[in-house]
Amino acid sequence: MNLQQVKQRFGIIGNTPLLNRALEVAIQVATTDISVLVIGESGTGKEIIPQVIHQLSARKHGEYIAVNCGAIPEGTIDSELFGHEKGSFTGASGSRQGYFEVANNGTIFLDEVAELPMQTQVRLLRVLETGEFIRVGASKPIKTNVRVVAATNENMQKAISSGKFREDLFYRLNIIPIALPPLRNRQDDIHLIFRKFASDFADKYKMPAIKLTADGAEVLSSYKWPGNIRQLKNLVEQLSVIETEREIDGPKLAFYLPKEEDNSLPAVDSKSSDNFSDRELMYKFLFDMKKDLGELKKLVIELIGQNGDINLNTDQSDMVNRLYQELNTPNNTRLLTNSEKIPETNTGFVNNVTEDIEVQEELQESLSLEDREKELIQKALEKHRGKRKYASEELGISERTLYRKIKEYNLTD
Repeated sequence: MNLQQVKQRFGIIGNTPLLNRALEVAIQVATTDISVLVIGESGTGKEIIPQVIHQLSARKHGEYIAVNCGAIPEGTIDSELFGHEKGSFTGASGSRQGYFEVANNGTIFLDEVAELPMQTQVRLLRVLETGEFIRVGASKPIKTNVRVVAATNENMQKAISSGKFREDLFYRLNIIPIALPPLRNRQDDIHLIFRKFASDFADKYKMPAIKLTADGAEVLSSYKWPGNIRQLKNLVEQLSVIETEREIDGPKLAFYLPKEEDNSLPAVDSKSSDNFSDRELMYKFLFDMKKDLGELKKLVIELIGQNGDINLNTDQSDMVNRLYQELNTPNNTRLLTNSEKIPETNTGFVNNVTEDIEVQEELQESLSLEDREKELIQKALEKHRGKRKYASEELGISERTLYRKIKEYNLTD
């Protein structure tokens, strides 16, 4: 099957050389069992590459399973991937096959593979090296013949350097790397993709397709698209539904695009939000303040000896002075100068700091941080119609953390 046939079969739009090269490599390696690592920013369409590889391989009649590694809680991901035996953990009422067992003679796509916990990385490495795995709670290895295609939007070298990802596993997955270009590097394709989405939404909503004027097309191609194809698709859907005029000019299109200064953060990081609202910034500030208070309380307790006396060396005195200043800054309290001293008596110092901590804790309680966190999560889920991936990106947290918070607050998504 040639390149154009593959594009037509899988609905791939564009003729950028970088895109063509990625597809050509996928076609070439499809007939082998070599592990492939797809690299690209969030929203570039990395999920299409493993589908191409699977459908053009001898495994096309076998199972194809796509797993979002960032969306599965750390406590259950081993069970999901490798299965478990009855009684291996609380709630394991029976034995269960994992994805690697179900997908025998097929293909597994591990999306966001950099989010795998370290212990799961060890298990995955064994599968790649020996073709064997062990269910959770079992001792007997099971053979499997699975093709693994992984994808990530992270800088893997940084993940390795920080100890987040195993270097030996990276080289096992990265035998054949396939890099998908961001939308900003596909200038000639942007308008083609826009027209395709416009036609799709016209059919979906039973209305005429929107079109761009000349200056509208210029705005479209000059924008940086930090969210890549996913962002473009959402934009076209908004325009298709909201705008009554079917012809979109430059100013109207620019109105729907975030300001350029909001795009300074790299879109490659799925855990960073491109656009923080005032509420989100306040939410982050309050939790930073709570952390600082916790550090100050811990320091005070450590500095109080068995007999209740406080012995401060120079470094500790400077640290307490600095924390004390920061504690009073939000209330516009006068900062201590270098010539001023923290009260040296045990009673005066402890009482002063303790009173400030109690006041701040009362402030925190009145702010009900947990309620605000619950409210933010609920609104993000409602905004994105229960899609955790988009909600977690807006909140600036991982899907695994969002899943845990949903369970913790008993929210419905």
